[in-house]
Amino acid sequence: MAEDRSIEISPESSEMPSSDLIWSISEALHRQDPAAAATFVKDLKAPDLADVIELLEADDRIPLIQAIGPTFDFEVLSELDENVRDQVSEGLPNDLLAKAVTQLDTDDAAYVIENLEESDKQEILAQLPSGERQALERNLEYPEETAGRIMQADFVAVPPFWTVGTVVDHMRESDNLPDYFSEIFVVDPTFHVLGAVDLSRLLRTKRDVPVSTIMDPDRHVVLATEGQEEVARQFQRYDLMSAPVVDESNRLVGVVTVDDVVEVIQDEADFEIKALAGVGDESLSDTVTEVAKPRFLWLFVNLFTALLASAVIGIFGATIEKMVALAVLMPIVASMGGNAGTQTMTVAVRALATRELTAANVARVVFRETAVGLLNGAAFAILMGMIAYFWFQSTRLGLVIGAAMIVNLLAAALAGIFIPLALNRMKFDPAVSSTVFVTTVTDVVGFFSFLGLATLWLK
Repeated sequence: MAEDRSIEISPESSEMPSSDLIWSISEALHRQDPAAAATFVKDLKAPDLADVIELLEADDRIPLIQAIGPTFDFEVLSELDENVRDQVSEGLPNDLLAKAVTQLDTDDAAYVIENLEESDKQEILAQLPSGERQALERNLEYPEETAGRIMQADFVAVPPFWTVGTVVDHMRESDNLPDYFSEIFVVDPTFHVLGAVDLSRLLRTKRDVPVSTIMDPDRHVVLATEGQEEVARQFQRYDLMSAPVVDESNRLVGVVTVDDVVEVIQDEADFEIKALAGVGDESLSDTVTEVAKPRFLWLFVNLFTALLASAVIGIFGATIEKMVALAVLMPIVASMGGNAGTQTMTVAVRALATRELTAANVARVVFRETAVGLLNGAAFAILMGMIAYFWFQSTRLGLVIGAAMIVNLLAAALAGIFIPLALNRMKFDPAVSSTVFVTTVTDVVGFFSFLGLATLWLK
């Protein structure tokens, strides 16, 4: 008899699913008891169910969805990791995906079908009502990671001569409005945006007042081809909750909302953190091959930079043989420089990503980082000089490592700021490329300065 490890799940829980829950679902599916598997997740909200699906083995994901049956919330598909979502979309029948697409916002629907085979995609689109199909096709025409790809095609737009009462009656009677919206756009006959009206202001205004008199004419507009990072930056800068999206003819085609932007910010932050470590845009659901290939590339590059640092050490082999203490102390110089360079580089990369570091303030930032490098270098020079003196009873050795510490921390500060700036100027992503070059500089300069000074002073 199978061990009973079933557990109670609170629908209000915001924690990740427990291993017991995942085990119970898998065990129920493997013993061909889909009803039991569905029971375990019946009270979970869409984001929590998405977590469960991601944690299951790939072969168990479709059976769980099938076990849930008609009550499956298609919103779950929009919450899944991209690789898992693609795998699930490929495994579900096209009829079911067509039904899902009709119930999702346009941007989420595009995520569900964007990576399917073209034949499957066309079969799904053919099953959609004309209006929904056209909106989704327009969304898919825009490049990935643009405002047009993350916008929702459903919005409320009215002419400026309508009164508040007319707008309210229209919202009550129309069946083609989005389920949730917080503002109404005012447009001219060619669908150019004239302004916007918040629902709160609309509901507080008398019925006979024209919407043109209460609209905000300075509504921030986003171009559909604009990068999603720039859109997120504008939302943060101008405290936006939503923004109308226009095409190249400046006609209203959709709306970007703050929940879409939050996802963009999370994705970009996640990418930058991983990129600084040289692991690329990978996720826990990726296969061994998908993870190993990009990691191997950066490790391969790092191998050559490590060989360069080793070559510097080899130049001073005779000096090291004469004084074993050099071999003991030289990793300290390189390590301190590497950590200092990483600190400066992280600040620089983040400032470039948020556009806080520009030509207007770059000189001030370089001066600040140089001063910080010299100050910390001097402080650690004194500290390491004293340690070296008491450890090896050598005043000269203390002076050598102290001077090398100042040189390397200064080099680390300069490399940490100038390398990201140079890569950004050359149109390379500094988050992806900076780490290996900064580490190379600090290793080479650290070993060369320490061993070079030792060769000169410790004869």
